Amino acid sequence: MAHSRTAKKRIRQNVKHRARNRWRLNTLREAMKALNETLLHGTAAQAAEAFKKVSRVLDRSAAKGVIHKNQADRRKSRLSARVKAKKAAKA
Repeated sequence: MAHSRTAKKRIRQNVKHRARNRWRLNTLREAMKALNETLLHGTAAQAAEAFKKVSRVLDRSAAKGVIHKNQADRRKSRLSARVKAKKAAKA
């Protein structure tokens, strides 16, 4: 158990930050699931729109330190390839 005031404050901050980071990660997972669902059952235009949303969430998560920047870039690259394949299959 922490004794100093600063250690107690740090514990309070850690609890808040952890809750916020878990919320961001859950938001990211939900957006990625929505994109996967759209890729399977939606149109190419819907997939492109969902990709924009996921890309924004990935960048924001990387900026806040929830995931690493390279991981965000890798995920965007792979998802972008899937969206392009969906467009090519349609044409």
